[in-house]
Amino acid sequence: MTTTMLRFRHLLTATVLTGAIMMGCASSDPLYSPSFATLNRPAPDSFDVEVLTSAGMFELRLIRDWSPLGVDRAFYLFRNNFYEGARFYRVIDGFVAQFGGSGDAALDSIWRALPIADEPVRRTNARGTLAFARAGARSRSMTMFINLADNARLDSVDSGDVVGFPPLGRVTRGMDTVDSLFSGYGPVPMRSDLTAATLREQYPQLDSIAATHVTRMY
Repeated sequence: MTTTMLRFRHLLTATVLTGAIMMGCASSDPLYSPSFATLNRPAPDSFDVEVLTSAGMFELRLIRDWSPLGVDRAFYLFRNNFYEGARFYRVIDGFVAQFGGSGDAALDSIWRALPIADEPVRRTNARGTLAFARAGARSRSMTMFINLADNARLDSVDSGDVVGFPPLGRVTRGMDTVDSLFSGYGPVPMRSDLTAATLREQYPQLDSIAATHVTRMY
């Protein structure tokens, strides 16, 4: 066997091994390959999440009794740091600060295809509460918003034959950070083709999430 053939053989072997390793990592990644069992595992009765952002830190407490399916999904996403790099792309002073989408089109498409069932509103959308956004029936998946004011009208607004936005929990610390999120662009349209790099280039002042940590479970 010639030296050239040996080199080619070694290169081919290394390429195959690298591909296998990458496929193995992807198949075990809880965000890229969520299993039915883990997705349907109940969250704790309540838990705290530390959210580190470009504007500072704030803390959330989510309460399963408020929206069981919503909190189960939120627990999975926060615990697995889904929102790392997510932009606060719709910040409207006196209304809401909305975030969601990782900037990874492949990852986001996975979660758009895994919506959760609709639930009734059990708590009002008071200032500081967190809820899933939606665009009609059975469309809650990954996009969330924090109420910047008392928005009781969101308890009963009818859209796509679904009534209201059920809160999941509330900000318990750092509401001043949430209030300071950049709002100068107005609502930024979040198309599926907008990557994190594109958002950085076109909307450089948007605040973003650096990491989320589940710090306590009750």
